[in-house]
Amino acid sequence: MTLLAHQLELLSPAKTAEIGREAILHGADAVYIGGPAFGARHNASNSIEEISSLVEFAHRYRSRIFVTLNTILHDAELDAARKQIWQLYEAGVDALIVQDMGLLEMDLPPIQLHASTQCDIRTMEKAKFLGDVGFSQLVLARELTIEQIKKIHADVDTPLEYFIHGALCVAYSGQCYISHADTGRSANRGDCSQACRLPYTLSDNKGRVVAYEKHLLSMKDNDQSRNLEALIDAGIRSFKIEGRYKDMGYVKNITAHYRLLLDEILERRTEFTRAASGDTSILFTPDIDKNFHRGHTDYFANGRQDEIGAFDSPKYVGVELGTITRLATDHFDMVTNAAMSNGDGLNYMHKRETFGIQANTAKKIGDNEEGQLWRVYPNEAISALPGLRIGLSVNRNGDRQWESTLNKKSADRKVGLHLTLSEQSGGLRLDLCDEDGYLSSTEAALALQPAQNADQADAGLRASLGKLGNTMFRADSVTLKLSQPWFVPSAVINALRRDAIAAHEAVRLAAWDRPMRKAAAEPLALYPDTQLSYLANVYNEKARAFYTKHGVQLIAAAYESHEEAGEVPLMITKHCLRFSFNLCPKQAKGVQGVQGQVKAEPMTLVSGDETYTLRFDCKPCEMHVVGAMKPGILKSAPPSNIPYSPLTFHRQRPRA
Repeated sequence: MTLLAHQLELLSPAKTAEIGREAILHGADAVYIGGPAFGARHNASNSIEEISSLVEFAHRYRSRIFVTLNTILHDAELDAARKQIWQLYEAGVDALIVQDMGLLEMDLPPIQLHASTQCDIRTMEKAKFLGDVGFSQLVLARELTIEQIKKIHADVDTPLEYFIHGALCVAYSGQCYISHADTGRSANRGDCSQACRLPYTLSDNKGRVVAYEKHLLSMKDNDQSRNLEALIDAGIRSFKIEGRYKDMGYVKNITAHYRLLLDEILERRTEFTRAASGDTSILFTPDIDKNFHRGHTDYFANGRQDEIGAFDSPKYVGVELGTITRLATDHFDMVTNAAMSNGDGLNYMHKRETFGIQANTAKKIGDNEEGQLWRVYPNEAISALPGLRIGLSVNRNGDRQWESTLNKKSADRKVGLHLTLSEQSGGLRLDLCDEDGYLSSTEAALALQPAQNADQADAGLRASLGKLGNTMFRADSVTLKLSQPWFVPSAVINALRRDAIAAHEAVRLAAWDRPMRKAAAEPLALYPDTQLSYLANVYNEKARAFYTKHGVQLIAAAYESHEEAGEVPLMITKHCLRFSFNLCPKQAKGVQGVQGQVKAEPMTLVSGDETYTLRFDCKPCEMHVVGAMKPGILKSAPPSNIPYSPLTFHRQRPRA
């Protein structure tokens, strides 16, 4: 199935196949998951067998499975990647999410390709090009505004995908090299060291400290809950949740949250339909504050905003719970806005640092006009908790009651089914027709005998046929097309129902339509530029051949090829620290006495032994974090999971 213009797809992450199945039950229309290798989350890999089982489960509901193969590939890895792709295709996977254009020059099965967010799709020209060379879905850059998305959609007929929730990379995806420069761990190869979550000191061009030991490159988490309908109207059709490292509880909760929001829109906007089958019943109340997050922001969806950074801490501080009212030698008392449980995780801020508390025992001791009164006996000694005092605000970042709820069955998904029982020579026939129009028939041999009690016989047959229990189906109607009421033993009708359900599931699976990969346009599309720098991430000869074929004349090697010896932008980001600290020239425009005095001069960013220069490109409103690769890394062999001999991509130089 290719996503159609009237379909809305909720796309959830899965670290494991088990999490993927729960994502589908909680409302996902598609799931993306890592394969055995070459995914941008190298610690979230899954075997072909695990993925195959997830595919079968998903296709029953008309949900799609995408596998991430979105790293840049060394020449030595291309054959292994090709073999893995064939295995994934044979396992029934619906699409691959890829970054490396070299894959398009290889002998691949006709599996659909989706352009990863690492492709850095920010313009209509690039989006149109990728659609023209054979991509069936495009993951747009997180930094795009709703208005920019609308303009891309107006000129591009390829389905558009957009991240609506989860952690944010501060750099444009695919445009961050700081991890590789400092540690040799490449973000473009799935091994990011997360330098963006470290504390930094920011100084201006005269050496004056603007911010000291703050997490200046750490963003709050993406939350587009309030923008879903605007994104639909702008042309987004696949709504993607970040989180292939996240646990089961996160995926259940966040998927359920957006399922309910999208269903409310679908109820009003009948011109749109859900991309997959079935109705989801959520058995708890989703709460996006209960899972790990660094605060919420809709980032640039509605233009540049204040307070998009999580500068104080990259940790999850949780939900405000209450205030300390009394301290004792082995416990403290709190007034809270909610009930507590033994084992709750608490935290508080002291001198810009977050301190955690494990509530070994929590006892309710009363109520007052301000809330509930609780006595907390922590695992830690009271004397070992610095800054703990009366009046201190306490958050909860580990809610045992909530976690217990999500550890149980927390959602169900049912496909509507119409059952028709009729008689035939030698027995009964049960015809099934589901909400998607699939038909199946199952027969049972039986010597029919008239029922002594007609009403009781009919009621018994209807009740037995409608008992679909733990199956994926819901009985929307039961019709009896019988010439007269017949006596049918319970064992017979129950066996017929079970056989019919199994047969119908097989019919649905057999009828799954997996479309072939989109054909490239003729004549061949030309890439929007004729030159590519290291920012294009060209790491193998196949990728070089791809761009050459599409009109690029000068192609530099990827940063991981170790050919950029000097200082270059190691991170390009829409986040701007001059703006965050009210030092932006555009902010000063029109301010009397300030206009014309503020310039976008370089600044310095320091973390430990690492120093970077910040340069500001005000026309596109971007910040560049500039630095050089460490000499030891520069002299080492370009990274590959497979030894490459006798030649390496390291030898390649930009050439016409």
